[in-house]
Amino acid sequence: MAIEKYRVHEVAKDFGLPTKTITEILTKYGTAPKNHMQVLTDRELSIIFDRLTQDHPVSDIQVIFQDTYQEAKPAPAEEKKPAPQPAQGKPAAPQGQRPQAPQSGGSQPQKQPGGRPAQGQPPAQPGASGQQSQQPPLQKPASRVPQKKIVDTRKGGDVNLAKYDERLEALGGQQGERMQRQQRSGREKVQGRQQRRGGPAFSNKRRQDEAEKMRRLQLEIAKKAPVKVQIPDEISVGELASRMKKTGAEVVKALMKNGIMASLPQMIDYDTAAFIAEEMGCKVEKEIVVTIEEKLIDVSEDKAEDLVPRAPVVVVMGHVDHGKTSLLDTIRNTSVASGEAGGITQHIGAYQVQVNGKPITFLDTPGHEAFTSMRARGAMVTDIAILMVAADDGIMPQTIESISHAKAANIPIVVAVNKIDKENANPDKVMQQLTEHGLVPEDWGGETICCKISAKKNIGIDNLLEMVTLTAEMAELKANPNRAGQGTVIEARLDKGRGPVATLLVQNGTLKQGDIIIAGTAVGRVRTMLDYKGGRLAEAGPSVPVEIAGLSEAPTAGSPFFAVSDERMARELVEQRKAEERAKAAAPVQKVSLENLFDQIQAGERKELALIVKADVQGSVEAVKASLEKLSNEEVNVRVIHGGVGAVNESDVMLASSSGAIIVGFNVRPDAAARDGAARQNVDMRMYRVIYDCIDEITAAMKGMLAPKYREALLGHAEVRQTYKVSGVGTVAGCYVQDGKIVRNCSIRLVRDGIVIHEGALASLQRFKDAAKEVASGYECGLTIEKFNDIKEGDIVEGYTMEEIPQ
Repeated sequence: MAIEKYRVHEVAKDFGLPTKTITEILTKYGTAPKNHMQVLTDRELSIIFDRLTQDHPVSDIQVIFQDTYQEAKPAPAEEKKPAPQPAQGKPAAPQGQRPQAPQSGGSQPQKQPGGRPAQGQPPAQPGASGQQSQQPPLQKPASRVPQKKIVDTRKGGDVNLAKYDERLEALGGQQGERMQRQQRSGREKVQGRQQRRGGPAFSNKRRQDEAEKMRRLQLEIAKKAPVKVQIPDEISVGELASRMKKTGAEVVKALMKNGIMASLPQMIDYDTAAFIAEEMGCKVEKEIVVTIEEKLIDVSEDKAEDLVPRAPVVVVMGHVDHGKTSLLDTIRNTSVASGEAGGITQHIGAYQVQVNGKPITFLDTPGHEAFTSMRARGAMVTDIAILMVAADDGIMPQTIESISHAKAANIPIVVAVNKIDKENANPDKVMQQLTEHGLVPEDWGGETICCKISAKKNIGIDNLLEMVTLTAEMAELKANPNRAGQGTVIEARLDKGRGPVATLLVQNGTLKQGDIIIAGTAVGRVRTMLDYKGGRLAEAGPSVPVEIAGLSEAPTAGSPFFAVSDERMARELVEQRKAEERAKAAAPVQKVSLENLFDQIQAGERKELALIVKADVQGSVEAVKASLEKLSNEEVNVRVIHGGVGAVNESDVMLASSSGAIIVGFNVRPDAAARDGAARQNVDMRMYRVIYDCIDEITAAMKGMLAPKYREALLGHAEVRQTYKVSGVGTVAGCYVQDGKIVRNCSIRLVRDGIVIHEGALASLQRFKDAAKEVASGYECGLTIEKFNDIKEGDIVEGYTMEEIPQ
């Protein structure tokens, strides 16, 4: 007889407890389960039942039988309630105010001969001490003078601080009065003398003498008291001199004594400045410069007690036409897919759905571009990724890219095997392919949750959503709703009627209508706030997607936004950010490349070298991947974050840019969009024909020995439009120069469908019947390649030269 499977999350559900509680019991008293889907043994079930029985005992046997046997219990007598006593040391009730007597039964309060309770005295209590009852009928009003505080600051004896404070105050007061009296009498005497002598001549001289004396006295005091100097992280020598009230020459001299040659406008660091200042008898304080951003934006950590559970944010990824939008369509019971051109998602949307009373936020992204660009800006928006794989198609190139992106972002993946209702569906083949990419399904002993679904026929959707909810529960996602709203811009556009409109995802705090928000270089007040259905909202808490209007411009997708209190300061910060962006655009971007890799390792900036491998065949990808990952050492870990077949494309460049990776290509070339993107985002692309060259270069770069003497200078591209066979010459290619130029003596590559077919040199270059030195972009030419005739229409001839790098 087969034992029915009983999983961790099912036990938790039956007991009405979170899955985490059951996991903790098993971890503490048995073996920790791999995940919430693990089937439990009899022993593990016994452990759980025993533990829960011990943790929830019945308080009293009476509780069990109370429904059957209910005895009429007497109502609790009110007289047993003790009347409030005044706190010890506090003044009694004011004269004339009667303390209230108990309303029924109990001891009567102590009465005066007139029959009224004693003034200012609380009623006597049963069991109260005899001392209380023998209090005098009238108490003195409490003194307003506070008691002296005694602070024990040493092992032996008490120090009465207040006594010393009083003494000092008294002395200060007496001295002040004496000085005032002297000043008054002095003034009266001077005035009397002036009246007698008939003029202020003598008075002026006396006043000058007094002022001189005072100045000398102040100088003496200043000499004795050290000058306090506030020094920031960096300060110029001249500024330091003025803050220390010294001459520039003195400070320069002091620096020279310590072996530092610095002129007045030169900047020195805090440690040097502090050392010089202390040497010159000043008291040093660190000057903390608070930026506008620090004043305005609250980035403080939340306390654990303030955090409450929040809804998970889920992104649906996968290959085109594998049913991403159809799944969301089924989940929220609307028809979005039918209204889109060719079933391709045209915009980024955010929706929220309820699953068993718990909300889940879905981001509907076109492919993974927005997902990548957001991560490139450091915004971790999503908590869980649903990977859509069609059961009839299996894993496709974009599916592999999606897996790479989710793994690079360290996000849990739930696989949805879609279209299982089709005749040619083969879910087991998909499972097999998943294992090849490091996603081992749970049914095969791995940790990846795989759900078989049909988005169109609504099969298995509930199970998929339950798995997403469980994955979110295990992650314990929390946020603090009681603070200013902050989150990420999902998308932004310019609306004709409403101006700049932005879709925001609130990640922490609560965003309210009328709040001033700042997002990148956009600032404004939230004029209107709509939910995903178009309904108006007054406020939105964590994990809620909203569409707002009222910003000064459309912010960049992926920018973090913050609700702030001061609009003037926010506008000032925006201007500052715009100026920084302009400066950044003018400055060259420093990204990882093999040339600066060793410097970054030495500086401790790089602990991991991320690589993206593209090759002409899958076998090469696997071989290169294995060879490169073996290069890892103690200082730097080499990791291939993505491998694929075919030309280097724009998606690879985006992934490299967001992950700080280097692209390595074998027998492939980047397409035009990838070349432009790499130049714009400063991504290092290395193309090789021999695997050992690549391994040697990366090993040398890691050891700091890479010193390239030559680099490739790309000249231009020409497309083969027609070919001619000429006897004695070979194949002549009639070409159109697409960009750059083709030069007679240059080296060339023949590229077919992104893959390098041949590398060599030009044998001849002609315009009509004349030999040409070079042919520029937009012109046609004829060319032949040395010792190579297999040229076909549509091939691309890439011209380049090797130029020496000045050392």
